Amino acid sequence: MTISRKSFLNVAAAAALAFGFGAAPALAQEVTLRLHQFLPPQANVPKLVLDVWADSVEEDSGGRIKVERYPSMQLGGKPPELMDQAIDGVADIVWTVVGYTPGRYPSTEVFELPFMMTNARAASRAYWEMFEKHMKDTEFKDVHILGTWVHGPGLIHANKEVRKPSDMEGLKIRGGSRLANALLEKVGATPVGMPVPAVPEGLSKGVIDGTTIPWEVTAALKIPELVGNHTEFTGNALYVLTFVLAMNKDRYDSLPADLQKVIDDNSGLEFSIFAGGTQADSDGPARQAAADRGNNIVTLNAEETAEWKAVAEPIYAEWVAEMNEKGIDGQALIDEARMLIDKYTE
Repeated sequence: MTISRKSFLNVAAAAALAFGFGAAPALAQEVTLRLHQFLPPQANVPKLVLDVWADSVEEDSGGRIKVERYPSMQLGGKPPELMDQAIDGVADIVWTVVGYTPGRYPSTEVFELPFMMTNARAASRAYWEMFEKHMKDTEFKDVHILGTWVHGPGLIHANKEVRKPSDMEGLKIRGGSRLANALLEKVGATPVGMPVPAVPEGLSKGVIDGTTIPWEVTAALKIPELVGNHTEFTGNALYVLTFVLAMNKDRYDSLPADLQKVIDDNSGLEFSIFAGGTQADSDGPARQAAADRGNNIVTLNAEETAEWKAVAEPIYAEWVAEMNEKGIDGQALIDEARMLIDKYTE
């Protein structure tokens, strides 16, 4: 992957030469790629991950590739339709939450099991390795995957203080994935499915009492202004979501080999680790913003977290049984994911 501080300095130097010293004309633009996603452009993922990727691709192509960015579903449709938009060529590239299409990419759910993730960089690296081994030519055979990653630790943001699983009884909580919803059901909450952009309206209108999202997206959605309580967990994350950056397969195949290499050099394992780590690194400032507002941030200790783990534990056996029915060895995926995550956890 070529995204680095050095490359950004090189971009700045090249721009200075071009504008100040009459650099030679750039090669004519050959390819325009439309990148479609569901968040506003100022949110962390578009600003700190997708724009960085797109800018690097444009630079490394010598101006031959232009990446047009379409935030907030500007090309039409709804977030759960993004994968089909990539497959059908409505967009050339999409970034999306895999869980927006429940059951369609079942192997990815191994990383979404409760209390599976240690940190986003380790899990994103494990996710890419298992994608290449188990998913690339099976579940994701209809798209060209550029990156796979998870966000930082997911937590609970609610209109009341939550410490014990029983505190969730009767609350309507937005869950971001099928397994997040299963976890909410185990603790007595009513899961409500909705894409992230709909959460602020859901909270303000009382459609939901809270939501499960990581810290980093709370600022863009103004969550600390809408609810005053946040519950964190000690150790492995309560949950995470899996993401992909996916490209239309025919569009990728149509590129000349040297431009395919530009895409490849900016994608894959290193990009996935960068993306997951960047999202996790944005958790701190967003958490501080909530603290500065005087919101109630509850951090459960190991003993308190263990009570939640005990409630969530049956989800593992249920998931394995569901995978077995699909002809997938669910326990083997769990064992491999745990091994890799532990291996890469620093």
